[in-house]
Amino acid sequence: MTEHGKKYQTAVKEITPNTAYEPEKAIELAKKVRYAGFDETVELHLRMGLDPKNSAHQIRGTAVLPHGLGKKVRILVFAQGDAARTAQSAGADFVGSDEIVKKIEEGWLDFDTAIATPDMMGKVGKLGKILGRRGLMPNPKSGTVVAAGDLPRVIEDARKGRVEFKLDRTSIIHLVLGKSNFDTGKLVENLATVVDAIVKAKPTGVKGIYIRSATITTTMGPGIRLDLKALELTPGVAG
Repeated sequence: MTEHGKKYQTAVKEITPNTAYEPEKAIELAKKVRYAGFDETVELHLRMGLDPKNSAHQIRGTAVLPHGLGKKVRILVFAQGDAARTAQSAGADFVGSDEIVKKIEEGWLDFDTAIATPDMMGKVGKLGKILGRRGLMPNPKSGTVVAAGDLPRVIEDARKGRVEFKLDRTSIIHLVLGKSNFDTGKLVENLATVVDAIVKAKPTGVKGIYIRSATITTTMGPGIRLDLKALELTPGVAG
């Protein structure tokens, strides 16, 4: 078990044990107990009532945060010809084909999200082991493999603060909500947006409890349990 430092232990004392907080109070508390010497990221962790080994329980999707991620998103687009020119005009940071694939194979990974046109997937596919483990592999289910005509919209969404969610092998969904220097109200709205998207993405036929628990935390801070009933009543969250 990891031994936490004095600052962490001090932060934990601010949290009432066995208490589930309403979204606004949880976020305010997370901001209050942060102690790192940098602007920490605010994270949401959802324990789902889904079986990761059951193909019918798989969930994957995206949400565009209304207040963004609080950082510049570096966008790579795998494209060629007219599609490449469209991506460049739409503001992608990096655009290319074989030369980009080779560069990644050599170790270059200075980007935050990757998008590809369908005709490029034959070349991009061999980067699966490199990009997949980092969550950077373009995928039709996450909306990152798109036709050339859709590139401007997808690039704009990525720039605004597009986040991807998917179930991991431990039945948890991990998400970023923004930076700890955001106003509490903006973080609550970002939270409402992602939970709404996850509720709407519920696989058909899934019975029982869908979201078992929810926790808010910052990069270095302790977890703060969310009141799920209050979460359902948050504006923009589907019941």
